[in-house]
Amino acid sequence: MKCLSKNPELCIKCRACEEACSKAYFKENNRGKSRIRIGENKKIVACTQCGECIDICPVEALYRDGKGIVRLNKNRCVGCFMCVGFCPELAMFEHEDYTEPFNCVACGICVNSCPTEAIYIEEK
Repeated sequence: MKCLSKNPELCIKCRACEEACSKAYFKENNRGKSRIRIGENKKIVACTQCGECIDICPVEALYRDGKGIVRLNKNRCVGCFMCVGFCPELAMFEHEDYTEPFNCVACGICVNSCPTEAIYIEEK
């Protein structure tokens, strides 16, 4: 299974990863719509694909795809956002413009934008 891995020591908080992600998935430069976030002390917040959210979803809208990536079935999601509250990494996100949560799917778009290689795709 591939997942986004991180080395916060290399992060310079340029936020290029957030910009690349929000542009790719939401077609605008809006950090609040990024599936990866850079927090205080260079904390890089992104889904580790642990799957805790899958177990908490009351309508089974969250699942693992064939590659092991946690995905959301938008047709099943009822917008309760329980997954957001129960994510141990705080990496299941919500935004007021959307009725369903979103998370990193280890696509690598942010990796290609990181000038210091603080984030990378790793096979686990």
